[in-house]
Amino acid sequence: MLDYPALQALATVVQTGSFEKAAAALHVTPSAISQRVKLLEERLGTVLVARGTPCTATETGAWLCRHVEHVGMLEKELRDRLPGLADPADTRRDVTLHIATNADSLGIWFLKAAAPFAREAGYLLDVVVDDEEHTAEWLRRGRVLAAVTALGKPVQGCRMMPLGTLRYHATASPAFLARHFPAGVNARSLAAAPSLTFNQKDRMQGQWLRQVLGREIACPTHWLPSTQAFVEACALGMGWAMNPEPLTRALLREGRLVELIPDTPLDVPLFWQVNRLAAARIAGLTREVAAAARQALRGKDA
Repeated sequence: MLDYPALQALATVVQTGSFEKAAAALHVTPSAISQRVKLLEERLGTVLVARGTPCTATETGAWLCRHVEHVGMLEKELRDRLPGLADPADTRRDVTLHIATNADSLGIWFLKAAAPFAREAGYLLDVVVDDEEHTAEWLRRGRVLAAVTALGKPVQGCRMMPLGTLRYHATASPAFLARHFPAGVNARSLAAAPSLTFNQKDRMQGQWLRQVLGREIACPTHWLPSTQAFVEACALGMGWAMNPEPLTRALLREGRLVELIPDTPLDVPLFWQVNRLAAARIAGLTREVAAAARQALRGKDA
């Protein structure tokens, strides 16, 4: 028999990041939370929480947290259908769904899907941001229920839906282009011109370089982990970068940004993958994601 108070304690520790915050959320003492998690770990013979600041789930702990999430959805569905079953003193009524997306989707279109779903369905959302080539790993490891990903084949146990293509352009300010590429954009000039990189997982510039030059080049780079700041930094002449078309369209039209090499876009297909066990219960989110992506992304025939 599963110990659901202990599982709820585990999930709340992972969600809040500490035993003290979990205790406050569940209206018990921190020692009670600690004891519940400890007994669950002893029963299973494995560590479930990596103690730290913040506390995080181990791989086994993450799977148990997703089980709690599934149970929470089932209980919410039951309360919605049979409100007489609801216990006003129940501290587990708010259900948090864990979703992964890439930063550019979050900055451009994903909130237009998440906000109406959260408003209408009554769920809380915990949105994890990672590179589009890595969000599928969150699904594989059982840490999220659904993800926006560049992976074009279904993760085991998941359903997949194509969303469209997010187009990127290698852009810079006209002054930056004139200063760093007076003799044209080539391997030599690119190796000397500052670029922008989101983080260590960002391979977008390298992909574009392989596409236009046939090989990657080691470029000096600024590290700037923000979608909107990427565009602004390019417009201010800080460096060149791969910027998404929806955020650069107006700036290109106005001449505040220019393409390094005209008509050399990089297209990144995106997909929505959702855990099969949760698919029916978050079908509303899938519909909103499809609608928002349709407005923001390029279709397969575009």
